[in-house]
Amino acid sequence: MDTLTHALSGALLVRSAEPVLPILKALPVRTRLIAGMTAAAFPDMDAVLRLVDTLTYLNWHQGPTHSLVMLPLWAFLLAHLFSKVARGRYSWRLFLIPSGLGIAIHIAEDLITSYGLMLLAPFSTERFSLPLAFVVDLWFSVIIILGLVMSHIFPEKKYIAGSALICLTIYVVFLVSLHERAKDIGMAYVQKMALPDAEISVLPQPFSPFNWQIVVLQGETYHILLVKLSSGSSAIFPDHGVLSNMLAAYQSLISAKWQQHKRFGDSPVDTMLVREAWHQPVLADFRRFAVFPQFDRIDTSEKGVCIWFYDLRFKFPMLPPSFRYGGCKEEGSANWYLQRQKGAFWID
Repeated sequence: MDTLTHALSGALLVRSAEPVLPILKALPVRTRLIAGMTAAAFPDMDAVLRLVDTLTYLNWHQGPTHSLVMLPLWAFLLAHLFSKVARGRYSWRLFLIPSGLGIAIHIAEDLITSYGLMLLAPFSTERFSLPLAFVVDLWFSVIIILGLVMSHIFPEKKYIAGSALICLTIYVVFLVSLHERAKDIGMAYVQKMALPDAEISVLPQPFSPFNWQIVVLQGETYHILLVKLSSGSSAIFPDHGVLSNMLAAYQSLISAKWQQHKRFGDSPVDTMLVREAWHQPVLADFRRFAVFPQFDRIDTSEKGVCIWFYDLRFKFPMLPPSFRYGGCKEEGSANWYLQRQKGAFWID
């Protein structure tokens, strides 16, 4: 989820916990809400890794700061920081619960996106993910905002924040049902096409919870479907340009068409060079990051050649891929070096 939604959800969770955790009331309302918001935004502090290197950031984002194992340590440190900021007026122990709640809801929200969290860091770098929601989900954010606004307008009604959390839970259950529908479509395709040992993945897409990308990997071939799991017509952006065309790419199951892409390209002539580039040490960090690596293109010039790759998780209709990296070498040289191309977003 985006950092703003994380921060607001931290405040909402602290607000909803007030009736069942009276100790929270030892802090002024504004103080405990700010503590919850700050703690809920804290795990995304790993964005400072961008100052080191983009690939370092990509491989360690949602790493130790998103670990359940390290959550108590982060909550402890934040509680002491909040107490110092408050100039010792409140004990660090009073900040421990809002700090822990804020970090916990951040982890829970990122767990339902497709990036993956190192929940067991530092003991393991394995990533866990249940991809249910796109990183920016308007409905998810609106529920949180309404819950906070209404609980501020009617502070005596203690159930409002909790009711908003229940609505969020119901929405997540709804996303689970869509996830299962998308997966069933993938399974039906596998059975129809008789694809042995195929792996099925479904990824939430932008604009709507009904938009999904279904990825069936069989050997080194991706079978991809962009599908809209609703019967209603799609809203069209007023510009009738890129945004409208992006939204139109997601079709109902009746209209949607499966596409096939070879991981290392369709040209037998180029495949050997593409494979050679892919296995070079300079692309080791990108190989570690990419869950669905895909060959993009070959650029040749008088100086040499570059072979570009991206991850299907970060390729959306009508936009260049995000986080696109290439293995390059100069003409007549056997030494490969790493290059990066900018995408459509600042984070690229």
